[in-house]
Amino acid sequence: MHQKARFFLQTLKFSIARFGKYTQKQPYVHHHLIDCCPWIKVRKCHSFKCLQSKYKKLISGRNIPTRKFCYADLLNTEQENTKSLLINYMDSMERLKKKIEAFYDKHLITLDNLEIRFGDFIYYEEDGCILRLKIGDGFNNCEVLLRLEELSLYNAFVERIRISPGEEYMAASIKTSDSEESMCVIVKLGKYPEVEDFIPNVFSFEWVQDGILFYTCQKNLRCCNVFRTSFGNKKYTECIYTEQDPRFFVDLHCTRDRFFLTINSNSKTTSEVWLVDCHQPWNVPVLVQKRNSGVMYHIEHRNNELYILTNYGEPSEYKLMKTSVDSCSIKNWQLIYTWRRKTKLIDMVMFKDHCIIFLKYCNQLYLNTISLNDHSVQFLKLPAWACACQLDTQPQDSSIDTCSFLLSSPVHPPRHYIYMLGKSGLYEQAEQEKPVMTDCHMARLEAKSKDGTLVPVTVFYKGNSKDLQKKPLLIHVYGAYGIDLNMNFKPEKQMLIEDGWILAYCHVRGGGELGLSWHTGGCLDNKLNGLDDLEACIKSLHNLGFSEPLSTALTAYSAGGILAGTLCNTNPKLIRAVALQAPFLDLLNTMLDTQLPLTIEELEEWGDPASDDKYRDYIKSYCPYHNIRPQTYPSILITACENDQRVPIGGILKYIQRLRKVIMDPQRHNRDHGRKIPNIILDVQTGGSHAAAFGEDSVIEVAKRLAFLYKELELDDTGPLT
Repeated sequence: MHQKARFFLQTLKFSIARFGKYTQKQPYVHHHLIDCCPWIKVRKCHSFKCLQSKYKKLISGRNIPTRKFCYADLLNTEQENTKSLLINYMDSMERLKKKIEAFYDKHLITLDNLEIRFGDFIYYEEDGCILRLKIGDGFNNCEVLLRLEELSLYNAFVERIRISPGEEYMAASIKTSDSEESMCVIVKLGKYPEVEDFIPNVFSFEWVQDGILFYTCQKNLRCCNVFRTSFGNKKYTECIYTEQDPRFFVDLHCTRDRFFLTINSNSKTTSEVWLVDCHQPWNVPVLVQKRNSGVMYHIEHRNNELYILTNYGEPSEYKLMKTSVDSCSIKNWQLIYTWRRKTKLIDMVMFKDHCIIFLKYCNQLYLNTISLNDHSVQFLKLPAWACACQLDTQPQDSSIDTCSFLLSSPVHPPRHYIYMLGKSGLYEQAEQEKPVMTDCHMARLEAKSKDGTLVPVTVFYKGNSKDLQKKPLLIHVYGAYGIDLNMNFKPEKQMLIEDGWILAYCHVRGGGELGLSWHTGGCLDNKLNGLDDLEACIKSLHNLGFSEPLSTALTAYSAGGILAGTLCNTNPKLIRAVALQAPFLDLLNTMLDTQLPLTIEELEEWGDPASDDKYRDYIKSYCPYHNIRPQTYPSILITACENDQRVPIGGILKYIQRLRKVIMDPQRHNRDHGRKIPNIILDVQTGGSHAAAFGEDSVIEVAKRLAFLYKELELDDTGPLT
């Protein structure tokens, strides 16, 4: 299932004041800084041992809810079987590991390098430390604020940083790959930083004043409570909001001008927002607009007016509206601008007199500047090679007229750009290295689906490649929750291009690439549209001369496993190998089990098979597990985590067992004698969470998947493919 994140994750991703997934590493080494800053300490009134003990108790209490299934023996057997099967790939894994490492080193990429700008300082995470650097100073003058090692937090990383308005406090969420839950560490800043407290199971948090923090807690993958806590001489915590509907998830956001904190309660299709005045945080939150089924909205603020991004009204696509803070109900919302159909909003930044909207139109990135005075709109098409956009940390002062951001693609490393409002110009930062992939071609194609819908496909291939029909093709697909297919830079994708692979990204319905209607066209009882789109994309690529079925592989993660697994059942001859990460394969049984943490929340995406026979029959008609049949399947590698709370390991184990039984049945029919018996491998990682199974993988995990694909497609991994 999907990874819950900020408001409009499935349809609109707002900046959370951090750099993108990848940032260019500075040519400085900071290991020596730990020894240069010995003053970091834990506050005396909270003994260090007590804090360590508190943290360990909290960790021990964060046991993942037990799912009572009798798969222990089956899992052990599967793990032994995997070890014996992976031996055949070890030599290739080692060679590919060295090649991948060389590409990571070439780009000097630091994964998940967290950095925020606040006031006169940059706060960033590196080598298990949170550091502070005054803007304009050299890196040798940075200050260590927190060391995870000092708190006995090992194999952990910093997920989010928030600084209080007067820079008296820092809050940082710390997470490990073994859990979905984060620990929030509160640090009293000053000449000698002091750890003041831990808050367990925190999902989102924001300072409204120095010493006053609002936060949400996550339990069983749900956030339903908002707490307000004060620090200092009199620590006081109280719950100020509780969401009763299990379909809704609560998180927090501060407006750009930090005038309001917004409490956002969202389901897959509906929103409700409450305002907290940051100048009067003890007052009761004020409702903006009561939830109306199907209406989503997000709030920003400027000059006593609320600016609202919403799908309210016709057409049911995104609009920018506004209303007075004093009369904020929906009947008073005034339209400013409506975007065209096939538009996906990515991010929004408010300025003194303008707002900047980052968007995709027909799968191409654009930047729109809207005047908040006369409502005029300027359009800027971003570089054609760019497929992904991530805002840098924006200064708190909204009067500044520049906006900085990163552009990237699967094969192009992130590059920094600055947009200047006054000059309406886009400028690339000069100190960056020139793009490495000068011989990589990108094509934006369209495939006609079964019902005539044109489906976007983005293709990358080596410029001097000859006879593309004989080259290996790797298909990428997702198609759920209105979330775009991940097209951020991955060094291993660049390696594949240089090795002669063709990479294709199929933007099927159910995803969000072409706006809200693109999502609704591929969810609930339209889910099979996504399958038709995927088949059409692959067939179209083959017809255009991009590879052939025997040289085609498919990769997907999480909910993308639904389409990938369904394709293996309905048209396995289109592909030869499949690599899945934390795949959702037993959809029907999962949606029938209301005890699982996300079942109720997921009803708006898949339907309710427990109470509606129509959805029960429809889901059963395409559910990968329930439609395994006697035929020749492609080879399949599945990577999963034992403690995944979102995709039960039991469903994956059942899928693997049923698939193997059908494949090995000597009486099976419809076998293609020209293809060998496929390899079916389940690689279950001990512990781990859902995100760990498809997040920023280790080089070893990447090498493992690629070694599987190379071997199953009978490719030479020692050099470029000829």
